[in-house]
Amino acid sequence: MRFKRVFLIVCDSLGVGEAQDALNYGDIGANTLKHINDKHNIFIPNLKKLGFLDTINMNEDEDVEAYYTIARPNNKGKDTLNGHYEIVGLRNEVPFKTFTEHGFPDELIKEIETQTGRKVIGNCAASGTEIIKELGEEHIKTGALIIYTSADSVLQVAAHEAVIPIDLLYKYCEIIRKITTKDEWKVGRIIARPFTGNNKNNFKRTSNRRDFALKPSTKSILNKLCDKGLSVISIGKIYDIFDGEGITKKLTSHSNKETVDKILEVMNKNFTGLCFANLNDFDTLYGHRRDSLGYANAIEELDVEIPMMLNNLNNDDLLIITADHGNDPTYSGTDHTRENVPVIIYSRVFREPKNLPIMSTFADVGATIADNFEIDPPMIGESYLDKLI
Repeated sequence: MRFKRVFLIVCDSLGVGEAQDALNYGDIGANTLKHINDKHNIFIPNLKKLGFLDTINMNEDEDVEAYYTIARPNNKGKDTLNGHYEIVGLRNEVPFKTFTEHGFPDELIKEIETQTGRKVIGNCAASGTEIIKELGEEHIKTGALIIYTSADSVLQVAAHEAVIPIDLLYKYCEIIRKITTKDEWKVGRIIARPFTGNNKNNFKRTSNRRDFALKPSTKSILNKLCDKGLSVISIGKIYDIFDGEGITKKLTSHSNKETVDKILEVMNKNFTGLCFANLNDFDTLYGHRRDSLGYANAIEELDVEIPMMLNNLNNDDLLIITADHGNDPTYSGTDHTRENVPVIIYSRVFREPKNLPIMSTFADVGATIADNFEIDPPMIGESYLDKLI
C-alpha cells in the first residue's frame, strides 16, 4: 500500500516515557504524556480513538482507528535538532556542544561583541522568561545583547523589539551563526528571542522567534524527496531546523492553532509528497515553563482539531503524528527530558489498525516515508510500510 501524500506532524516535546538511556541524561521517571494525564485527566476522545493514550503502556487495543506504537531515541542528545534529524534518518552520534555549566567562552563572547558592535550581558544558562525579567531593563538602557543558553545545544539572543528591530536581531543571529561554525563553539541552533514590554513586570516574548540551525551534514529523506521531484512542504519551524535543506515550500506559523489551520489548507491542495509540520507551543509555552495545566489544555485543543484533519484526508493520504523528545512539565528543572515518543499512523483505508512493534529508532518513521515514495532508504531506520494493511 502506497500513498500520494504524507502528513507528518511533530508534537514538539510530547514524549511518552523514559528512554532506555534516560539515566545518562538524569531523566529517570520522566513521562510527559502520562504525568499530564495523571494530573489533569485530559479529555481527548479523538486522539484516544487513534491509540494515543494506549502508547503510555503500549496496551493492546483493537478498538482503535489508527496504528500506534512508540519510538525510541538513538541520536545523542535530547533537543529539537537531534530529534528531528533522527526522524528523517540522519544519524548524530556526537551530541552538539552545550555550555550549560559556565556559559560561553570569553573568546566567543568577545568575537560576538566585535562583529555585532554590541556588548553582551547574561552569558549563562537560564530560563528565557526569567532572564529578560532580570536583564531586560539593563538591555533597554544600554542596547547590550542578552545572550543565554540551556541544557540544549543553543545560543539564544534576547532583545527588545523597540531597541533592536527584528530584522537587525536576525542579522546579528546570522553573524553569530557563522561565528559558531567553529568546532569548539559549534552549537546546534542560534535562536532569536525578541520581546516587548516596559519593565520587568510586563516583559513578554513575542512570536517573532527564529531559529538559525546548522545545515545537516548529509542528505536526509527530505533532500531525496526533492531530488525525485516531489513536494516537501514545511509548516512552522521545520524550515529553520533543517536550514531550508530539502524543503520546496515554506509556510510560517506562530502557534499550534495557526499550524493546524495551515495543515488543513495544504490538505486541500493537489500535490505529491510530504507535508512536515511542527506544533511548537507544547514545548515553548508549557514544557519549558513547567505548566502542566497549560500543556493539558493544549493537547485538548489539538484533539478538537483532529476530526477536521481526518475529514480532509483523501483515501491515498497517510497521517503520522509523533514527537521529537520529551519535556515533562511535572519533572524537575526546565529542560527537555530523554523520552520515547508516540507514533500514530492513520489512513482511511486501513483495515486492521492496531498496536505495532516498538520502533527501535525515530528513524523508522523516515524509513517508512522513504519506502512509500520509493526513494533510497535513510542511513538508519526500518520501514513499517508493509505492516500497514
